[in-house]
Amino acid sequence: MKKLIVILLVTLHSCKKNSESLVFLAEVIPNNMPIVFKEELIQENKIIHRGVFSPDLEHYYYTISDTSFQNFDVFRISKINGAWSNPKKAFFNSDYNDHGMSFSPNGNTFYFSSTRPTEIKGVSATWHIWKSVKINGKWSEPVFVDIPNLRNKLVSHPTITNSGTLYFHSSNLDYSEMNIYKSNENKGKFSGADKFIPSSQLDNGACTPYVSPKEDYLIFARIGNQLDLMISFNDGKGNWSKPKELNENINVNGQGNPYVTPDNKFLFFTTGEYLKKNWKVKWVNIDSKIKDN
Repeated sequence: MKKLIVILLVTLHSCKKNSESLVFLAEVIPNNMPIVFKEELIQENKIIHRGVFSPDLEHYYYTISDTSFQNFDVFRISKINGAWSNPKKAFFNSDYNDHGMSFSPNGNTFYFSSTRPTEIKGVSATWHIWKSVKINGKWSEPVFVDIPNLRNKLVSHPTITNSGTLYFHSSNLDYSEMNIYKSNENKGKFSGADKFIPSSQLDNGACTPYVSPKEDYLIFARIGNQLDLMISFNDGKGNWSKPKELNENINVNGQGNPYVTPDNKFLFFTTGEYLKKNWKVKWVNIDSKIKDN
């Protein structure tokens, strides 16, 4: 009887592992130790940045830049016949710089950051938020997302919740005083943004936020001697907990661009030492960290 139970447990574990392997088309699925996700996507003499999946996990988008951080392009790979396709530039990629992308929870709106011109008087030439909407299965031409009180600021890395609250980071044009902001959507337009600082622990600033669709937790990079990933939880009444550092297995060489899969199980993030340009996208099982809150 004991032998039968052991066999059943091993079989169930193998099925679970195989199921996740099929979902991500990856040979190895991480536990609580981060591993590199598709290192072959890193182009020679280039740097890889943010990576996100479409909500159905059928497409993976990621950013590539040169080592001087002057040129940014977004690429996409898709599942075709049980394998990942060759990379191709994303539908919204332009002759300008594009980066910091995310999907709305239902997958029908795509937000991203871009330096493309807005052609609107009073809007500075820098990074701003843009969005594209899926209509009849096709993505619309991207439109500028106007945050009224941040027109002369750098605005980047948007992520949106079920309620229509948009989180992102913003700074001066020289990247100083960078911090997290949020803005509420009303009838397709966004209000002036408020700075979002859940703790004085963030006096040096924060960037690249990821907020869960239910707005029950937020993961972001705290700015210091290096970037460290932090997590804060919402008690459901609008009160956010004091941010905590994610564990030392994650915070190693400077981390940013967090993204969590729709099942709240796997955290993807970018890691690498700034001067060495040895950046990689890693992923790790974060399920227990979220559930144990």
